Amino acid sequence: MTTFSVRPEATRDAVVAVLGDKLQKITIALGEVTAVVAAADYLAAAQLLRDSAGCQFEQLIDLCGVDYLEYKNGDYEGLRFCVVTHLLSVALNQRLRLKVYATDDGMPVVASVSKLWTTANWFEREAFDLFGIVFEGHEDLRRILTDYGFIGHPFRKDFPAEGHVEMRYDAEQARVVYQPVSIEAREITPRVIREDKYGGLK
Repeated sequence: MTTFSVRPEATRDAVVAVLGDKLQKITIALGEVTAVVAAADYLAAAQLLRDSAGCQFEQLIDLCGVDYLEYKNGDYEGLRFCVVTHLLSVALNQRLRLKVYATDDGMPVVASVSKLWTTANWFEREAFDLFGIVFEGHEDLRRILTDYGFIGHPFRKDFPAEGHVEMRYDAEQARVVYQPVSIEAREITPRVIREDKYGGLK
């Protein structure tokens, strides 16, 4: 059985034909095709990419959030929060990176694609938990990694590196309690590379 891989240019042309004016930008870099769509067109574009004959991206293999707050050493002037999905067509052996930027930096919202690809469910919950990106239409958007009472979103670049409270289980009260942090901050110690035969070892 022989396998084939669609050339990136063919994938790009198929995506351009299917998305039309919904496509804001499409590029090829290192053999990978990246398409950018507006937040208002994201869900419709995703459905076209899944269902159209030339694309057939039946699998979502990854979805993540990106915070561009300090991108290019702070010289970046675009929208801050982005959702990146990686799509795979098993039938046509082609891949696509689809990007969408949330229009409001203060309250980033994009449509959920979990009804198109069920694998997006937990990925979207993770992006919500860690970046604060809200996925409109998600049926169960709640934290997946942090505690339910956790305040903030750890992967935002403006999130404090050191917390103010810690939690522990109190056996006497038979519940989880919050208290001031008792562990002092420590600086990261750089890894030391030893010379050959250091200390007489052979």
